[in-house]
Amino acid sequence: MKKEIRIGLVGCGFMGRTHTNGYKRVGDFFPELNYRPILKAVCARNKEKVAAFAQQWGYESYETDWNRLIARDDIDAIDICTPNNMHAEIAIAAAKAGKMILCEKPLARTLPEAASMVKAIEQARVKNTVWYNYRRIPAVTLAKKIVDSGKLGRIFHYRANFLQDWTINEHLPQGGKAFWRMDANAAGSGVTGDLLAHCIDTAMWLNGAIKDVSAVTETFVKQRMHEETGRLQDVKIDDACIFHCHFENGSLGLFESTRYARGHKALYTFEINGEHGSLKWDLHDLNRLDYFNHRDESELRGWRSILVTDGDQPYMDKWWVPGLSIGYEHSFVHQVADFLHSLESGQACAPSFRDALETQKVCEAVLHSASSGQWQQTDVVWAAETQ
Repeated sequence: MKKEIRIGLVGCGFMGRTHTNGYKRVGDFFPELNYRPILKAVCARNKEKVAAFAQQWGYESYETDWNRLIARDDIDAIDICTPNNMHAEIAIAAAKAGKMILCEKPLARTLPEAASMVKAIEQARVKNTVWYNYRRIPAVTLAKKIVDSGKLGRIFHYRANFLQDWTINEHLPQGGKAFWRMDANAAGSGVTGDLLAHCIDTAMWLNGAIKDVSAVTETFVKQRMHEETGRLQDVKIDDACIFHCHFENGSLGLFESTRYARGHKALYTFEINGEHGSLKWDLHDLNRLDYFNHRDESELRGWRSILVTDGDQPYMDKWWVPGLSIGYEHSFVHQVADFLHSLESGQACAPSFRDALETQKVCEAVLHSASSGQWQQTDVVWAAETQ
């Protein structure tokens, strides 16, 4: 008999859908797991919206107050898919109630908030993970295996970017349900916490701790009308951020993110250059990993494009046949599977809250550096074998 993990989801927006899809499909493609998610309840403030979400996605019930959700005896795990300003309060309450916690990224708005969340879950000793899902795209996981194997040799460079264009409109409101990412009170930061956090998590997973940063940020539209108050207010999020850094292993890093790159909806790429080889990956072609091996004989030496669909490549034995691709949504299925597997093994499901705290340290250092115009130490503590 499968052991049931009864899920209480907080938030029914975009990420609520991606997580729910993961819970619904994991048993179909990972039948060996001993645990089975049960969609017990979903919570949101708007009663009509949350009731419709529960019906569409198959939740047994719904709540309009997350405190009542956490207090329920028939909930084992709380999944936090809310704006960032609610992460800490919900996670701390859930930890005190002894619930497992799965939290959307970034962990919190600020480093102190994130640290309080880590303290709470470690005191309560509850299972936890943070949804940095790009780690679990098979091509990215394969990149991790190649780096860990030593095939690239000493690493010299890591570069990444995450480009969007959806805020190039001076008339977009600030705040509210649809535009909370534009409001520093809800989001904490702009592209740094929203987009660069993904790049930073992946980078440290692949290449180790980021030691220090030097950053520049820009807010292109200085004032916007707040959707809820109707008042013109200063915009305090970063529309764009560029930073360079030193990794603990001696390599250099270069990162860029913006919501003002016309023509880009979600261009996320990274490239790693090492002594013996290089890797590069592009979210727009997420099933491919490009690999250059300098040790190839010279007349055949060049970039090779690896289509990551074979059964001996990460996660792909669970899906179709070689040559048939999977998509963005599958990364969430993989994270659910890994979380359920961690319940069997007793091991942490990376990235844990503590892992995500290290990413938060880098984000905070980036913002401080941009504000001060000076290099900023991150104080990251990163044990690669535990990530």
